[in-house]
Amino acid sequence: MIYNELTKKLQKEKLHLTLIDPDKQKVEEAVDLAKEADKAGTDAFMIGGSSPTVVLQLDEVIKKIKETSKKPVILFPSSHAVISKHADAIFFMSLLNSRNTNYLIDEQVKGAPLIKAYNIETIPMGYLIFESGNTCASQFVSDAKLLPADKPEFAVAYALTAQYLGMKNIYLEAGSGAKKSVSNETISKVKENVNIPIIVGGGIKDKNVLREKLDAGADIVVTGTINEGNHNKMVEIIKEVKKFKN
Repeated sequence: MIYNELTKKLQKEKLHLTLIDPDKQKVEEAVDLAKEADKAGTDAFMIGGSSPTVVLQLDEVIKKIKETSKKPVILFPSSHAVISKHADAIFFMSLLNSRNTNYLIDEQVKGAPLIKAYNIETIPMGYLIFESGNTCASQFVSDAKLLPADKPEFAVAYALTAQYLGMKNIYLEAGSGAKKSVSNETISKVKENVNIPIIVGGGIKDKNVLREKLDAGADIVVTGTINEGNHNKMVEIIKEVKKFKN
């Protein structure tokens, strides 16, 4: 089970997930990115994107990555259409601060029969999107009621809700290409109040920002945009995660 493997690793170290959007690069570029991330020590690949055209290369990207790496491939779906039978697992998530029921429950209901048919492992996750200084695709598409950066008590309430609903992770997301990452205070307050792993993504542009998130209490960090624009910086960030001492 992918979730059990990652949870076991978390007992000893922080984790890094490499987010790959099949819609943002050619298949060969996505595979090259995955190879570099794998070599640097990333723990798993998240595959997904907000554009409807992400499905066009989804299966091929996943299959090619699995040919070159033994690291788990986890779907990060924006809708039920972004489900591939070739993935190892799927973040079965609810965007808790969306004003659109599609992202709270409707897409999950549509996708559930496919997941069962494909026998994909599910990893239940609460997903929260924060103010980040710019509008990313996920904010626009999902109609999220963005959580304020300076009100960590709101994030704590949502995170506790996710835990009490039985979700196994909480993802604090600033969004693709975020100008501002999720605040360190918010991460710390959530960490103090929940017992499930905290995933943090968006706006992690260098190892200094990364260290702040890990020090604040992030268990798992996700990088996406920086991967596409600067492979060297991606590798630097991954290695920094692996060096971090709990």
